[in-house]
Amino acid sequence: MQVELRFLQEKFSNIFENELLKELSQIGNYMTIEEGHVLMRPGGYIRSVPIILNGSIKILRTDKEGKEALLYYIGDTDSCAMSLTCCLDRKTSEITAIAEERTTLITIPVEKVEEWISKYSSWKNFVFATYQKRFEDLLAVIDDVVFHKLDERLINLLQRKAKQSGNTIFNITHEELANELATSREVISRLLKQLEKIDKVKLSRNKVELL
Repeated sequence: MQVELRFLQEKFSNIFENELLKELSQIGNYMTIEEGHVLMRPGGYIRSVPIILNGSIKILRTDKEGKEALLYYIGDTDSCAMSLTCCLDRKTSEITAIAEERTTLITIPVEKVEEWISKYSSWKNFVFATYQKRFEDLLAVIDDVVFHKLDERLINLLQRKAKQSGNTIFNITHEELANELATSREVISRLLKQLEKIDKVKLSRNKVELL
């Protein structure tokens, strides 16, 4: 499904030049995905690059045993640096991408990614800015792992979710939180109960509220 040029101009007028937006409206594929939809898995070939219009996608790294750890989120007008890298290097995916909520996005064919870098300065700037954002996100993850205790990392994760979604109540299980922090459900359950006692969170069935 194509996207109307007027919509793209309103959304990206301060990011992309008009000629690029015209081309994007012609070849971009508009789609809506529901919460939990898997866009990408490790080992899969990248055939298109997403740009988020609204909603959010979480990017996870999976080890050989199937354990997952959250790397970063991509949200409004963002793209995925890992997808861009795989496109340019013709490599398979090394990450999992899952919709954190109902999300609308536009996908770009892989052959356009490199072509537009030399054709449009705004696209080249966008790609470089995307790499910079994701580098900063990964530095934050490293800081979390190296310098913070697990309870602090849990609070930081909830704060990141709140910033990304604009909500402080999350429909999420202890198991899902454990997966994102690469730990066990039992540890997360214990930490959440401790945080509830000091009024940092409020717990209910499959819900966590950040206070």
